[in-house]
Amino acid sequence: MKRLHVHVGVNDLDQSIRFYSHLFAAEPTVTKPDYAKWMLDDPRVNFAISTRQEGAGVRHLGIQVENADELQEVYARLKQADGPTLEEGATTCCYAKSEKTWINDPQGVAWETFLTTGESTTYGGGVESAAPESHAATKPSAPCCAPRQESAA
Repeated sequence: MKRLHVHVGVNDLDQSIRFYSHLFAAEPTVTKPDYAKWMLDDPRVNFAISTRQEGAGVRHLGIQVENADELQEVYARLKQADGPTLEEGATTCCYAKSEKTWINDPQGVAWETFLTTGESTTYGGGVESAAPESHAATKPSAPCCAPRQESAA
């Protein structure tokens, strides 16, 4: 079963954790010095907050899947959408290892589709450094949790 993902930038993590813990009637399932995440079942959402990037507000939205078949299903739908996708592949982001692809909606809102494959002790920074050189060379550097934009030549 798929889960909606929302990532919000906040100015004060502790204050925001208190607020969202009351709003969701639940404590975060992951808490780090710069990040918190709630894996809620009602509503079914992966809701994350962080202070790592500039500015407060919605950073991106996404669809988290539970297995490789669901990931392929969502990837197929992305390819039918009217916009280019960026297949990021294996990455570490938000203290988790995952496989992901990005797309922007017609208004420019970034959406990620991803399958979490494990935990990480670091926040991450995008495509795994262990990726083959040919794969890594196609992925310009960008902050974690943001679609990577092709650089101008």
